Amino acid sequence: MNLKSNIIKQLFTIGSHLLFWVVIYYFYAYFLGYGSSNTKYVNLFSGFLLPPTILVSYFLIYYLIPNYLLTKKYKYFILYSAYTFIISVYVIILSILYGLIFSEGYKEVDTAPLTKTLPFIILGVYFVVLIIVSFSLIMHNYKSIVNNENLKNKILQTQLQIKDQELRFLKMQIHPHFLFNSLNTIYGFALKKKDEAPEMILKLSNLLDYILYQIEKPQVLLLDEINHLLDYVSLERMRFHDTLEVETTIEVANNTIQIAPMLLIPFVENAFKHGDIINGSLNVTIHIKTENDTLFFEIENTSIQENKTNTGIGLENITKRLEMLYTESYTLETNQTAKHFKVKLTISNLKQLKNE
Repeated sequence: MNLKSNIIKQLFTIGSHLLFWVVIYYFYAYFLGYGSSNTKYVNLFSGFLLPPTILVSYFLIYYLIPNYLLTKKYKYFILYSAYTFIISVYVIILSILYGLIFSEGYKEVDTAPLTKTLPFIILGVYFVVLIIVSFSLIMHNYKSIVNNENLKNKILQTQLQIKDQELRFLKMQIHPHFLFNSLNTIYGFALKKKDEAPEMILKLSNLLDYILYQIEKPQVLLLDEINHLLDYVSLERMRFHDTLEVETTIEVANNTIQIAPMLLIPFVENAFKHGDIINGSLNVTIHIKTENDTLFFEIENTSIQENKTNTGIGLENITKRLEMLYTESYTLETNQTAKHFKVKLTISNLKQLKNE
């Protein structure tokens, strides 16, 4: 199939070139014979101008321009162009002389066979050459633009593929981290044979259902993400019992706002995992608010400042995801005081689910 298409392409190129030179031949005939009735003489003479025109044109567009002009060897291009001009003038004059000799027999009595003088004939040839060279440069410029655009598109596609792979890798890291925390909690309850274990398993199944069916989507409803977060908080309430105080404030005015899945849960995991019990209680405050297409998320937990050098895998991964997904549309602030650790996240220009 490729061989056939290449043959067709070559035949089309050859045919277009032949057609072009036929047009040039008739241009010469019209140019030289305008006002003359001696058409046989003009037609024969015009044929002698085609070979030097073809030679000069192809030499310029297939040799001098690609090898010297386009490669920015301007000195050599000017020098060789001057040589080409001198030699071509000589060849054109020879062609004109041969044309005059071979066309002598077609002269009509008392009729001027040609209406143009020798300088005009030479100028006419170079006028055609100039048009051909200009057209060639325009086509080269157009092809360069198209090739550059194609190259940019390929680079963008490659970058998107790399970005998608990185996101998948980060999600894969989030899954084991989240599951390890949840299963470890259920394991502790099972050892103690507590009544809350079945309910915790049910909550975990809901969370797993969310992960399996929502995590691969590029966007989910913010409300679904919040419900997922609240299910996780419920698990932690069971684990901490009386040593946990959680205050949640949800102010979502627009229920069509979408967000990347599993984007908020690592902050919550981080609060429970790295938070400290102070005065007999781990205090966690979660505030989620939306205004138009902007999300405001704050979470604060009790945390002793001493030896707080590691914020966990979840927070590190979520920072990378935010940078890739919301590069210029988010701000993330973390603040560690003597007894509290606070995270403030703002994401603007969030997508909204369109009503079908």
